[in-house]
Amino acid sequence: MTPCLSRFKRIFMQAVFASIALVAGLTVAQDAPRSNADSKIRNIDGVAAVVNTGYVTRKEIDDRIAALQKQGAKLPDAAVLRKTVMERLIIEKIQLQEADQEGITVSNKELDKIISDIAAKNKLSYAEFKQKVISTGSTFERYKEMLRDDIIISRFREREVEGKIKISDAEIDNYIADRTRAMTGSGAPRSAPAAPGAPEEIDVAQIFIPIDSGAGAGTQAEAKKKAESLLRDARGDVDFLQLGAMAAKDDPKIKFQELGYRTPDRLPQLFYEAIRNTGGGQVANAVVKSPAGYHVLKVLDRRALVAGAPQQAAAPEATPSAPQNIAITQTLSRHILLRSRPGLSDQDAERRLAGYRDQVRAKTADFGELAKKYSEDGSAANGGNLGWMGPGDLVPEFEQAMNRLQIGEVGNPVKTEFGWHLIQVLERRDAQLTVDKQKEFARAAIRERKFEQAYQDWIRQLRDTATVKIINADDAASAPR
Repeated sequence: MTPCLSRFKRIFMQAVFASIALVAGLTVAQDAPRSNADSKIRNIDGVAAVVNTGYVTRKEIDDRIAALQKQGAKLPDAAVLRKTVMERLIIEKIQLQEADQEGITVSNKELDKIISDIAAKNKLSYAEFKQKVISTGSTFERYKEMLRDDIIISRFREREVEGKIKISDAEIDNYIADRTRAMTGSGAPRSAPAAPGAPEEIDVAQIFIPIDSGAGAGTQAEAKKKAESLLRDARGDVDFLQLGAMAAKDDPKIKFQELGYRTPDRLPQLFYEAIRNTGGGQVANAVVKSPAGYHVLKVLDRRALVAGAPQQAAAPEATPSAPQNIAITQTLSRHILLRSRPGLSDQDAERRLAGYRDQVRAKTADFGELAKKYSEDGSAANGGNLGWMGPGDLVPEFEQAMNRLQIGEVGNPVKTEFGWHLIQVLERRDAQLTVDKQKEFARAAIRERKFEQAYQDWIRQLRDTATVKIINADDAASAPR
């Protein structure tokens, strides 16, 4: 599976192999070995927060921040970053405590087998992998402890969230019908529109960036900037709720939801004023500011209100015609990927790929050979070949860049969430997207959308029911009290 595959095709692998992400982060600073809770609590200066019967130490926060800084990620100011990291550690502690109560464990034998598999994926023996961990400045025992915790959290999440997601056949059929219309640009609208001036119902979705009542001007401006960025993205060829899911993954405070069909009087007045003249499938012209924060709105559908029909708070299930095979264009392409990582700036990655592009265009180098030598993707061994891909199989940035290329053409470097890509289109063909393939695609997309919302709700519930006492979130472990 290549790194540019769409998010919903990767969601299962992310759940199963979440722990493998530790391989890419072996530079995580070494935490202090665990000792019993009593001695830690007595050393109150070392504790940032008490979580039920456990704790988060100031050193744990320091180490997590150091790891983020080593990754070269863009980070907020120090105070905000420290509080954010502490909250994440609190959530992790709560999940581990709950998982322990539910009897979710990972035996030493099982852990060693998982580490052997991770080593094999990195083309290393167990002993070589152990030395690689030690060379980062950590200890192998600490690495195993972190990996065990990560696996336990993943299994707990899978049982409590993923295992409870239900997807109906009607949801799949609706998704296929909507996607077919979007791909072909034809077909009837979702619902019969209301005549001018006639009663109607509007199906609205929102992405919400909340703001605390006492937030300062800087926080307000940052939230507005984020909302306006999401609004620009929503105007493109993207799934609005999937866009919301991605935003919520980056910032758990962000919420997204479909409000369902409502008459104008049952919509917030601010919302209705913003989308009064917005057609179905269109986003509002501007971000909406409310006392609670900023809202990005999209009208999913407008339909005539049937006299005597009960109003529904949630969108009803449509009854589309039976799914049909649909004609699509598939593209055979290959790429060279330079992954985002510490020490490689965007400018350097783009410059390197531009150099490879110029060599291929000048016919002084072969694209496939360059991919084998320099690409940091699993497809490198095959010369960067990605196989035949149809609409929606690749992340939007990659797909849009690929679709602009002619056969044989090498494009300019393009950035996605995985890094920088140099793309060459080899061939295109007409194909049929079978009903079974459409259903598989739809089920994965719906599952990811539901998972994101269910996961955030689950995390909030865990956090709300836990007993958490913040002692000191501001000082580093070495700072005097």
